[in-house]
Amino acid sequence: MNVETKIYYPSLAAVEAAAKKLQDVAEVTPLMQNYRYSKQFEANINFKREDLQQVRSYKIRGAYNKMSSLTTLQIENGIVCASAGNHAQGVALSCKLLKIKGTIFMPSPTPQQKVDQVTMFGEDFIEVVLVGDTFDDANKAAILECERLNKTFIHPFNDEKVIEGQATVGLELIDQAQHPIHYVFVPVGGGGLSAGLSSIFKQLSPQTKIIGVEPKGAPSMTTSLANKRNTELKDIENFVDGAAVKRVGDLNFAICQQNLHDMITVEEGKVCETILDLYNKDAIVVEPAGALSIAALDQYADEIKGKNVICIISGSNNDITRTAEIKERALLYANLKHYFIIKFPQRAGALREFVVDILGPTDDITYFEYTKKTNRENGAAVVGLELKSSDDLEPLITKMKLRNFYGDYLNDKPDLFQFLV
Repeated sequence: MNVETKIYYPSLAAVEAAAKKLQDVAEVTPLMQNYRYSKQFEANINFKREDLQQVRSYKIRGAYNKMSSLTTLQIENGIVCASAGNHAQGVALSCKLLKIKGTIFMPSPTPQQKVDQVTMFGEDFIEVVLVGDTFDDANKAAILECERLNKTFIHPFNDEKVIEGQATVGLELIDQAQHPIHYVFVPVGGGGLSAGLSSIFKQLSPQTKIIGVEPKGAPSMTTSLANKRNTELKDIENFVDGAAVKRVGDLNFAICQQNLHDMITVEEGKVCETILDLYNKDAIVVEPAGALSIAALDQYADEIKGKNVICIISGSNNDITRTAEIKERALLYANLKHYFIIKFPQRAGALREFVVDILGPTDDITYFEYTKKTNRENGAAVVGLELKSSDDLEPLITKMKLRNFYGDYLNDKPDLFQFLV
């Protein structure tokens, strides 16, 4: 006999109760129209600025709502959590505000800026442990620690109280919106925000279409929805660290399966392009996960024309040391950065010929690695070139081949390319 599994949905009353708890803890973040994107897409584009929270992400909402519901015994025993950064900051601040001792497990590659922020918010109430390469590695270590010491695990997304806390973003949006909301683009990592927000809209604004957005390198919700079951990915790209999990929460998947209008992915290079665009043109600093919802607009350009659209900017915890990588990925995505193996004849003047006669007037050499060989007619060099226009690529390759400088193109050879980028 098959027993139908009951799906948990956050009730309006529970979310309103969470909002009341959060009154003096989380900011009611502004809903701001962006003129530039509105003009570009011929729509009313608004940003929900969760990057302006004290912990610079929406994660404080779920963490505090969960931790404020703990029993006296649970508080005495302390808590454990795992996070790629933003949840950790929310938990750390909650530990300090509620005077609860906590141990926070984070993946070893977590940017130092996020580790420092966690320590700052938690002060003496928390201990940070770096372990593993991904969130999932840190998560497993945290669960073992939790079981060993009988502590309470504060899950970053697969928890009813966490979902109810994140759902308060939806309550605020409906209260703040001046017009009917046609589309909301929401970043998806483990699914806590998308599950909570979409549940509120289903109850209060069912005509609104909720579009989930994931990085292309970590499509855990996309894959799960396609398979019609929660599916764990074997490997993921960790660049968009705030939205890179191998498996979304079971509670979150069940809700999103019912509530999301669409689930799409965005290439990491497009995310980087959006980060730089927001910084250079709008003076808005976002982390990779925070740029997902805006980076997705191109894919919905026709549908959103003339509509009222909200993009959730989920966080701004970006490490400045990643700027060079972000720029590199953006240039590669825009088809403006290219790497070649160049065959230089072993004669004087060959380099000058390449620079003067082959490169265009606006082409820039950004990478050059060459070792002279005395026993060959040609010496190979790895050369990185930045172009002003993607249209310049084919003429450049044609000139290289005509003059016998062309060796190979590396951008489409991932096994080699990974050593350059």
